[in-house]
Amino acid sequence: MITRDSIEIAYSFLHQKRNVYIHSGLGWQKDDIEYTIGNYVDDMSPDLFETISDGRPDFLRDHKRFEEDITRAVDILGKLLET
Repeated sequence: MITRDSIEIAYSFLHQKRNVYIHSGLGWQKDDIEYTIGNYVDDMSPDLFETISDGRPDFLRDHKRFEEDITRAVDILGKLLET
């Protein structure tokens, strides 16, 4: 079950981290954000993770796709909050 609170918390956290990530020119800062988000999704509600990941187990954990993934996650969570 996905609660509205879990969506709001995930959205706020990922939105803030995405904004820092996309504007940062510091490699170490981006690595820290990727690590932090990876730990966050490890503890995320499995149902919520399934919803934002479209079943991809490496979602938000793949360095090469991280920016695309976090942008997708924020978009999906934002849409869930609109309903």
